[in-house]
Amino acid sequence: MATTTNPSHIKDKVKDAASTAADKAKDAASNVADRAGDMASRAMDKAGQVASTVSDKASQIASNVSDKADDATASVGSGIKSMAGSIRENLPSGGVVGAASSTVADTLESSGRYLEMKGLSGVSEDLAGLIRRNPIPAVLVGVGVGYLLACATRR
Repeated sequence: MATTTNPSHIKDKVKDAASTAADKAKDAASNVADRAGDMASRAMDKAGQVASTVSDKASQIASNVSDKADDATASVGSGIKSMAGSIRENLPSGGVVGAASSTVADTLESSGRYLEMKGLSGVSEDLAGLIRRNPIPAVLVGVGVGYLLACATRR
């Protein structure tokens, strides 16, 4: 006994199968897109965390370097004050040489105190203020220092 198949019935089955396959392909593509989006989002979050960590570490290092520079500057200031005391002790106290040595010692002592109190950051702030108040002399000093450096490196 032979079964006859209806061509329209086969056509409907093929359409249903194609529609089901298309739906499954859409679902799979949607899932892949969702997963890719999630992965990209996680990667961006991780990159943001790493960037934040690196920024924090760089800030800590800069702060440590600044603190060490201020400590070194204070140490230099202390050394300068000590040198002022040595000048007072070892050079004569009377006459022209005594007056000059006393002036040098006073200047060294006040400079040492300034460095101890202000540190490197305070010195740089004071220097920036001085340049803002006197821009033309600052430029002329810069040109002069540049000229001297050029002469020294040419030799």
